Amino acid sequence: MDIEAVIAQRLKTLRTERGWSLDELAQHSGVSRAMISRIERQEASPTAGLLSKLADALAVTLSGLMSGPQAPRHQVSRRDAQPQWRDPQTGYLRRLVSPAGGEHDTDIVAIDLPAGAKVRYDAHTAPYEQQVLLLQGRLRLTVGGEALELNPGDCTRMPLDADHIFENPGQGTAHYLVVVRKAHSPHHPPGVPR
Repeated sequence: MDIEAVIAQRLKTLRTERGWSLDELAQHSGVSRAMISRIERQEASPTAGLLSKLADALAVTLSGLMSGPQAPRHQVSRRDAQPQWRDPQTGYLRRLVSPAGGEHDTDIVAIDLPAGAKVRYDAHTAPYEQQVLLLQGRLRLTVGGEALELNPGDCTRMPLDADHIFENPGQGTAHYLVVVRKAHSPHHPPGVPR
């Protein structure tokens, strides 16, 4: 199954599991009902920012929209089988490195951001944080209005509770890893109901 079909099916499954209509998901995400319907019918290719809004409303990571239901406990993620998705607006390429399947506390994602590209994400309401490790190229992150310049080998940690922008000011593609982790309240450790 191609990645657009996986995203479409996963979006519809997550929406219906919550008992939400298209209108309810539109209200929670700020994405129009018409666009959500077009994504679910594979008539539109969503941008990274739009997918991020949908994922946040559904309380999953972007990787949670790119992979199917729960996978076996022990699984190897082979490079040639890792799901990839390309943002139609910027050419940004996102590859899910972690074994696909289900919603986990941590996901590893490899990103290729073309020269001059800029991807903007709204603040998330779901409790996630991420670490970004630049492998090659240049990367400028703007988090809540504060700009951070990364060089190869640099790593930063950032909560996702503020608007953030990934920008490649360099001449070549920026290659980086993102580790997304569900943040847990110190008063509510993993696995303990709230």
